[in-house]
Amino acid sequence: MSNDEYEPVGENQPYVESQVIMTTVRVIVPFTFTYGLYLTFHGGGSPGGGFQGGAIIGATILMIAFAFGIEPTREWLSNRVVVGLASGGVLAFALIGLIPVAIGGRFLEHGLYESALEIYHGKKYALEGVEIIGIMPIVAGVVVGLFFVIAAGFSGGGRLAGDGGERSSVRSRSSSDHRSDGGERTDGSRTPSEPRSDGSERSSERSRSDGSAERPERGDSR
Repeated sequence: MSNDEYEPVGENQPYVESQVIMTTVRVIVPFTFTYGLYLTFHGGGSPGGGFQGGAIIGATILMIAFAFGIEPTREWLSNRVVVGLASGGVLAFALIGLIPVAIGGRFLEHGLYESALEIYHGKKYALEGVEIIGIMPIVAGVVVGLFFVIAAGFSGGGRLAGDGGERSSVRSRSSSDHRSDGGERTDGSRTPSEPRSDGSERSSERSRSDGSAERPERGDSR
């Protein structure tokens, strides 16, 4: 295969690991995502919770990245969404826990939502709020965010962004593929900035011929 026919895998080409893996992930992802939500919503009164549900939802995103490529997954689930999940979960957890402190109780004292604020099933709702909108987004965001950071480090110091920006490693790799160390391209043609040797030889031959033609004329004049 010649250099013209060879096309290195770049960011414009889709990443394909295996059709079997891609098909399997398409089938498994809806069930794992639903199971993660099930554990999160039923964690207040049954085995499970926001931590377990968030870990399963984060692992579901990792499966999608392994099957369809890290860069397409990063473009689909941008860095802002991941950071927003983690930071939003922290804010929700802190808000639910600080409301009892504001009315004279302790941090995360959910019983005050019923006794002091007179909210029907306030203790249950506060506990479920901590699990659903607090712990679950934090765990899912941390799992996905750490995965993107580690993947960017192993891929050559790529930029952690979800807007599809180019990486410096891809640029350097593409420039090294197009040009060799001697200033020549891989197809054998020279770069435009390099002076051509045949042009200099032609100019020297012309100057020599002009000098040899002028010498007889000077001798005749004498």
